[in-house]
Order: sequence, then C-alpha cells, then structure tokens
Amino acid sequence: MAQRVIRVSDLTGKFIENDEDLVKVIVRGHPILGEDAVEIEALAEEVENLDNEKQFVHLEIQQEGEDTRSVVMELSEFEALAQDEPMDKLLTTAKTVTARSARPAATAKKIDYATLEHAGKPKKGKTSEAEKRIVRENFDQINERLQGEGLRTIDLNNPDHVERYGLEELAKERRG
Repeated sequence: MAQRVIRVSDLTGKFIENDEDLVKVIVRGHPILGEDAVEIEALAEEVENLDNEKQFVHLEIQQEGEDTRSVVMELSEFEALAQDEPMDKLLTTAKTVTARSARPAATAKKIDYATLEHAGKPKKGKTSEAEKRIVRENFDQINERLQGEGLRTIDLNNPDHVERYGLEELAKERRG
C-alpha cells in the first residue's frame, strides 16, 4: 500500500504541488506567542514580497536550497495573510520551534526591559523596579512606541497593568 502526502499552505489552504514551492515560515515576536516561535508552511509566492513590509512581526522564510530570509512586518498585515482560518488559531496550533533550533545561542540576546527601547513590552515574568521607574517617568512616550510597534499599550484602567508597573499614582492623577 502506498501513502501520498498532500501539502497545503497553512496561510491559504492552497495545494503545494512541488517541494520547491514550499517555504517554512518561522513566526517570532508575535504577541500571543511570547518568547516562543512556531513554524508554518506556505507557498513561496504567498510570502515572496514580504521584505518591504512594515516591521512588527519577525519571520524567517526557509526554502530548500535557498538562504533563510528574515522578514519583519506589521502585525495586521501578517494576520491578513491567513485566509483559511484566523492567524491566532493557526499560531496556537502550529508546531513549536525549540529555542535552540530556532535561534542560535550566539545571536540570542537578552532584552533589557529597563530601557526606553524595551520598557513596557509584554513579557512573562516579573517587572524590575528599574523598568517600572522608566515606565512611570515616560508613560506617554512608551505607550506611543508600543502602539507604533503593534503591541498592546499600558492601560491605566487595567488593574494588572497598574500593579505591574507601579502606576497607582499616575492612574489616580489622570482619572481625577
């Protein structure tokens, strides 16, 4: 008995007839994934023009016999690629890529959240006092950056955000 594997694009559900048309897309830096990365498969033509997109979701495009391409694009445009099912569902059911195989240790850098560049970004774990101070002292600027990066902003009406960043006084001041 013979078995036949039929591949379809995770993005559109279209058949992938030739292996040379198949690309693996490694999704990193998506808000619902946190520090994890997942792999989805697509037709090369579906992702060939991503290099010129806005920078919000980091992807690696891997195609047999080709160099890996790194692409960063706006979150809403990335999510619009998924036509067969919502991107959130696609990403939560996609194969997880281990940190070791997904990102070589030599290039993995620890993010310093106690800087204007990274303070307030969604993450797992505790928030340092230094990050809390940066967020308190630069609240509007940080929220503007987060919004521009397609990330959730820090909401003074969200008790979890207020507690996480020590924003009780600012929340009272802005409400009153």
